[in-house]
This record gives sequence, structure tokens and C-alpha cells, in this order.
Amino acid sequence: MTRSSVLRAVVFSAGALSLVGCNQPTGQGAGPGKGAQMSAPEVSVVTAHVQSLPLTRELVGRLAATRTAQVRARVAGIVLKRVYTEGTDVKQGQVLFQIDPAQLEAKLKAEEAALAKAEADAVNAALTAKRYLELREKKTISQQDLDTAQAAERTTAAAVKQARANVDGARLNLSYATVRAPIAGRAGRALVTEGALVGQNEATLLTTVEQIDPIYVNFSQSVQELTELQEMAVDSRKPGALASKARTSVEVRLPGSGAYSEAGTLDFSDLAVDPGTGAVSLRATLPNPHRALLPGMFVTLRLTTGRLDQAVLLPQAALARDGRGAYVMVLNAEGKVEQRRVESHGMTRQDWILTGDLAEGDRVIVTGLQKVKPGAMAQAAPADEAASSADKKAAKASSASTGSVAGT
Repeated sequence: MTRSSVLRAVVFSAGALSLVGCNQPTGQGAGPGKGAQMSAPEVSVVTAHVQSLPLTRELVGRLAATRTAQVRARVAGIVLKRVYTEGTDVKQGQVLFQIDPAQLEAKLKAEEAALAKAEADAVNAALTAKRYLELREKKTISQQDLDTAQAAERTTAAAVKQARANVDGARLNLSYATVRAPIAGRAGRALVTEGALVGQNEATLLTTVEQIDPIYVNFSQSVQELTELQEMAVDSRKPGALASKARTSVEVRLPGSGAYSEAGTLDFSDLAVDPGTGAVSLRATLPNPHRALLPGMFVTLRLTTGRLDQAVLLPQAALARDGRGAYVMVLNAEGKVEQRRVESHGMTRQDWILTGDLAEGDRVIVTGLQKVKPGAMAQAAPADEAASSADKKAAKASSASTGSVAGT
């Protein structure tokens, strides 16, 4: 056989094989319908449950005393002793410091002596005026003498009033030598010690008393968030009326110690917006009977203003957004993907609080959103199986990476 005959035989055999391959049906040996089923991506879903949920916002706040009083020295003198124990609760009027009263007592005695002299002068002037009046009736003295005597009577009477006022002032200053708590609360650290000269040309700060039961929680919100809270707190029984303060509650979580046992109430809202931050200042009041909360502490607070009657909790991964807003993907009974528009009302610690086009029992896609689109087919896999598969893949990848490093 010549070389050209061999080449023609090879070409003919290749063409025949290609024709046979083209006539082979697609997916042969895979069984009817299996090819279409394998093309549908697998996604994990969770079942939606419609329920009543509280309207909440989680914020960061700082504690502050409801009343703060600065205790200052109101008279000059030497501090003799500190009577109270620092950091303890004191009652209103309780003695905190004792200032040396010797100089003030001497001043009081001097004013009392001046009062006694003024009273004696007033008595003498009154007797003289009375006597001159009798003599004038007898025409034995001039009218000028009588006028002078009566003027002296009035002057000495005024001097008595002045002296009495001086005595009252000296007695008041003497009482200031005993420094008392102006309000009930917790007395802080003493800022002076025994032997210190206080009140000399200034009202020396001695200590501070803070009332911390109840205690304030100061926090802020943007104008938009505050408006949303007010709109969501509308009482359904009174259209257009905002929910009362009794319906608004505040729960506080302390760093490292969990939730605080006492619930608070919203107490105050600024009428102006801070131009620096664009936020509105808010304040809540919390009972603090055990003094566990201290001014200056930062806390996490949950502000509750009402309830949503038709809400759904969904994991964070289920929610997506586009130019029109938020949406979720739902796998219907025929295995087809549908897009549902929803509205977000904040979050719990793990899930979104959503309302919108969702019904009880809807299968919401949690993972695999990037593999599907509305109208496409998909297969549902339980969320725990999908997580287990992902864990296995991660473990396998980690093992392969370790093996390659070891081989190197």
C-alpha cells in the first residue's frame, strides 16, 4: 500500500468517529432529567415566622448624677476636721467639715455688744424726746429743740435695726463654720485636709455630693433615627398620637456583667440639634437603689418605644440592598427564586427586624444569593447541612495547605 492510500484511510476513520460523537445524545447514561436538576444551584434557606416584636434601638450612653452639689467654704478659717467618710452616702444637713469658729464667735460677741449699746442709746433718745415734748407743751423750750430730740430718737431706732442685722449676719457666718451637706447623696473625696486655710477671698471647694438614685443615662440620636422611633411608636388606638412615656422603656447592659436588673424610662429630649454632631440629646432615668451604677460610666442601652405586630426576624446574611431599597430572596414551592421587598426596623444582636412582603412559612435564602436571580430555579438545602459542607471544605483546604507546606 502506498503512502497516499494510508493517509486517505486515516482521514476517513477520523471523520467517521466525529460523526458518531455528534449523534451521541447529551447526558447519555445519566438518566432522564438528571442534567437539568444538576444545573440548579444549591442554597440554604430559613423559614420565616411572623411575630410581634418590640421596637428597639441599641445605643451607647453615659451615666450622670441627677443632682450635683459643690460643697464650698462660705467663711474664712482653718479646717479643724473632716467629719464624714469619703465615698459614703450622706443625708441632707449632715455635718461634713468643721471650720475653726473662734474668730467668728468673737465677731458675734462684738456685734451683740454693739446691739446692746444701740438699744441703750435708743432708750435714752426716746426718753429725751418724750421729756422735750412735755416741755414744749409748757412753752419752756423751742420747737427746734423738740425737733432735734425727736430726730435723735429716730436715728437711734434705726441704729438698733442695723445692729440687729449685724448680729444676725455674724450668727449666720458662725453657722457656716459647720459645713453641712446641701443635698442627700454620695459624698466624694475631700479636696482639703485638716489645717488648711479656706474661704480666704474665695469660696474654696471642699468636696462634691452627687445624688445617684435615681441616675441619668445621657445619649444621643440622629434626627432621622429619632423621627423613625417616633413614627414607629404611634399608638394604633389613637391615630397620629405618639406613644406615652409609660410605653417607652430603657434597658441597660453593663460592661462584663450583663443586663442591669432595673428598667428605666425616657425622661428628656433637647429641643435643639447639636450643630457639631447633628444629633439630638436624650436622657433616661434609671433606679439605682444599690448604687451599682456610678456617674461617668459608659453603658449599652436598649431603647424600646413600642411593638411591631407583623414582623420577621432574619439572619444578617439574608438581607440585600439595591437602588430601590432592601429585599430578600425567597424560594417558592416550585423551586423558583422570588424577590421580596422588605423594610428594616433595626437589629437584635444577631438578626434583622423586617416587615414587608413576607408571609408565615416563606423559605428565605440565607447563603448562595450570589448564585441565583429572580425567576431562576434553585435547590433548598438545610442551613446546618450547608454550614457542615462549608466546614468540611475549609478543613480540606486547610489540610491541603498544610500538606503542601510540609512537602516543601
